[in-house]
Amino acid sequence: MESPVPVQAIIISTGRCGSTLLSDLIAEQPDTLSVQEFFMAVEPWTDVRDKLSGAAYWSRLSSPRPELATLFRIGLAPVEVCYPEDGRWAGNLVELPRILATTLPKISSDPDHLYDTLAELVPGFPDQPVARHHQMFLDMLTVLTDRRRWVERSGGSSHLAPYLLKTFPTAKIVYLTRDWADTAQSMSRHPSFQYLQLRLESLGRYGLDPFQIAAGEPVPQELERYLPDRLTAQTLSERGRDVERYRGLCAFLASEAEQAIADARPQELLRMTYEDLVDDPPAQLGRLGRFLGFDDWENWTHRVVGAVAARPPRHEAATLA
Repeated sequence: MESPVPVQAIIISTGRCGSTLLSDLIAEQPDTLSVQEFFMAVEPWTDVRDKLSGAAYWSRLSSPRPELATLFRIGLAPVEVCYPEDGRWAGNLVELPRILATTLPKISSDPDHLYDTLAELVPGFPDQPVARHHQMFLDMLTVLTDRRRWVERSGGSSHLAPYLLKTFPTAKIVYLTRDWADTAQSMSRHPSFQYLQLRLESLGRYGLDPFQIAAGEPVPQELERYLPDRLTAQTLSERGRDVERYRGLCAFLASEAEQAIADARPQELLRMTYEDLVDDPPAQLGRLGRFLGFDDWENWTHRVVGAVAARPPRHEAATLA
């Protein structure tokens, strides 16, 4: 008998607003697969309408993520990277497959073994659009881990909200927000968001993404120091001193998410704020558990609420993920 189709849910947020905490708590629910940093890790796609073979899709999932490889090279690996120190790629992180940076280590204590299993199965996917590949991949992960639902969360997923809401029209959507001043302060200290802000600013100012520039293509002189092979930790960190840059990033990402929600009108939508979560963890976790369909939402809330209660008061958690 075929396994039932897993329930789908997606947490959308600007990042640096408590979404990692929610993902870690959701992982404590035994029927739920908490999928972290998947959608942001596998984007962008040149044309999501084109059909792609299973082998080509796996080639993408198993390739290094250029932005992350650059951060590894300059010694600024994000804290979300949790690949084990004794793993197969531990000595060569710049070549680390993108789904092994966070996604698979958050699911399995032996992410290399899970990776090998997927390497055998995913290339057998039929030729189909990327969106369908994503659905098959996440559903398969859920079945492989004997779960009933998956909940995906990527930091900065507001940037992908139009695509996600269109691709998963029946998914439950959790929209998590946080005070912009606190979020911007946290973003300014985080290398991934320093890099995201740099890329978006370059697109707005020059019409160029440092990672999409072809070899030999001329670039403005002031952009050269930000190219992947020239970027340094000092250069990136210096940009973090201007918090206003990240207030602008917050505003941009939030507007993308709000517009996408207004356009798509998801069937099931739960709005949450980090401030409400910290102020009243039992009530907010109860809302979340009921919304996601946890049969044991009361017991789950009781088990995990202490992790929220131990967080610093709002406006003091500037480095929160």
